[in-house]
This record gives sequence, structure tokens and C-alpha cells, in this order.
Amino acid sequence: MANRIAVVGIGNTLRRDDGIGVTVLGSLLSLYKRERIDYLDFGSASFDLLNRMSSYDAMLVIDGIEASLEPGELKIARLEDITYDLKEAVTSTHGFGFSTLLELYKKLGAKTRVYIAGIQVADTSYGEGFTPQLADKKEEITGRISAFIDTVLLKGQ
Repeated sequence: MANRIAVVGIGNTLRRDDGIGVTVLGSLLSLYKRERIDYLDFGSASFDLLNRMSSYDAMLVIDGIEASLEPGELKIARLEDITYDLKEAVTSTHGFGFSTLLELYKKLGAKTRVYIAGIQVADTSYGEGFTPQLADKKEEITGRISAFIDTVLLKGQ
């Protein structure tokens, strides 16, 4: 039986660059769809994402990040190689951050290979449309993530 693989987009398209994860997911679906992969649009992180992670052998999560990089810069890393500043407030089971979810997943000792494709954002204020920096790089980012899917996720590394 083939490995179960998921590609997940996270982000809010009503907060400018924050929507990059779900937008790239949509581009992957229209330009690079692969039958062996489930494409999941999560919008906001929730406990449902945590539950879904354990259903897959490998998962790639695409999200906008703030990591003091150049806007539009893409970094892909294994979950266990990423550290987070968990100072963000937890307000309810429906309103906590993605980093909190991932730290919880690491602590549970899950077996799923989880990769994070973080894309540096420039503006996450309320509004529609990307900043020029992200709009100009969206196609390139999508192509690079597609190549990662081929070389890492589908090859089982």
C-alpha cells in the first residue's frame, strides 16, 4: 500500500499576506495535482489538524511566517528541527496558534513525518490581496514547493 501523504494550506485570505498558505495550496491543486496526495485547506489551525496529522505517513504544511527574512522567502524544514516562541496567548480551543499545535504534536511523539513550508510575510493587516513582494514570488514559491513534494514527500525521505 502507498504511503498516505497530505499537503495542508493554512492562512486567512482576508489578512493580506497571511493567505499565502491556502493560495499556494490552490495553485498546487490546479497546476501540480498528484493523485496520491490529499490537499487540505485548513484556513486556521485547529485541533482537527492535529487529529488529521496522525492519519498520514507524511505531511507538508504551508503557512505564512514571521521569521525576519526577506518577504516571500521560503524555508522548508522538518517539524522536529523547528523551535517556536510560545509566548502567544491561548484564548480557547478554537483560538490558539499554529505553533502551539505543532509543539503539542511533537510532545505526543507522533510518527508522521511533518514538514513546514514557511513563507515570510510582509503585511498581515486586514485587507485582501498580497503585497507586491509576495505577489511577485507566488509562482516561484509554488514551483519550489512542488519540487519538494516530488523529491522528498513522494520519495519517502
